[in-house]
Amino acid sequence: MSKRVYQPLTVPRLTWEKQTITQQYGEIVAQPLEPGFGMTLGNALRRTLLGGIEGAAVTSVIIKGVNNEYAVVTGVVEDTMQLCLNIKQIVVKSKDGNPGTMRIKARGNGVVCVSDIETDENLEVINSDHVIAHLSEDAELEIAFFVEVGRGYQPAQWPEGKTLQDDGRIYLDAMFSPVTKVSFDVEKTRVGKEIDYDKLTLRIDTDGSENPLDVMHYAVSVLRTQLEYFLLSAEIPFNEISKAPEPEVIEQPRQSNELLLKGVSVELLLKPIDELELSVRAHNCLMNASIKRILDLVNLTEDEGLKIKNFGRKSLNEVKDSMKAFGLSFGMAIKEEDLEAVMRERGMTLSKDE
Repeated sequence: MSKRVYQPLTVPRLTWEKQTITQQYGEIVAQPLEPGFGMTLGNALRRTLLGGIEGAAVTSVIIKGVNNEYAVVTGVVEDTMQLCLNIKQIVVKSKDGNPGTMRIKARGNGVVCVSDIETDENLEVINSDHVIAHLSEDAELEIAFFVEVGRGYQPAQWPEGKTLQDDGRIYLDAMFSPVTKVSFDVEKTRVGKEIDYDKLTLRIDTDGSENPLDVMHYAVSVLRTQLEYFLLSAEIPFNEISKAPEPEVIEQPRQSNELLLKGVSVELLLKPIDELELSVRAHNCLMNASIKRILDLVNLTEDEGLKIKNFGRKSLNEVKDSMKAFGLSFGMAIKEEDLEAVMRERGMTLSKDE
């Protein structure tokens, strides 16, 4: 009996829009797709991105002197309910996928922000400028945050039959997904003389704890794993019998290594930290720690920055504000070899002085 012959599928080419990609936004175009596949894949990817990506969130807190969410904290402008609402908006990332704890102690007149939080080594807070509370002169605020990892939405996990907890813990609703918004469009595109193929444009917004490239990789991995269990026999080798269309038919630029630079220009990464116009103290601390280029700076984590001699929280916040004006942040993890690959694409060379 002869082996069955299958018709090949049209294999799409994927392109991330490098002009707009950041840590919080990415737009990917897939074309050409088989007729009707744009809507099928767009819906599947959108639902998976919104509900199937792992993330971290604060699920409970212990506020010193408070045992329920309706209490008032002495000297704090916000009541406990408003504090809890502000806490639920903290964006936190678990570097290793494990739970952890965070702490904050503040007293005296002032504003308490996410940047004042101390975290376990495996946790990182993202929206450091987010305000948690406003304190008066006689105020004292002490909070322990308990962070868990999960997917999608989780309602507050109050123990059954017990309203007030022995340790005063207050449980919070949690939205774990790092993806905040996903939208897509499907248009018709041409392949040779055929005009009925699909072009899918998918736009992804995240909260900054994960970037669009990573969440897309995760979503596709989830879908592929789930679909594998629907196979009743050996998979049909469409990858082997299908091939991508000729580049001139698609009229679409190839995917660039510049995606690995996370939307930051080569020229900016190679500039000295003088470009950020830092204070003399912050500048000298960084230079003494051999942090001379902006590339070196963005590859530091906040924890690593605080370990630099004489470089305290005040200097860290100053540098973060200066970086933000250029679309930069700590912990971007841009590899030197990725930068060199982009430079080779452009015909540039990295001098020894740089």
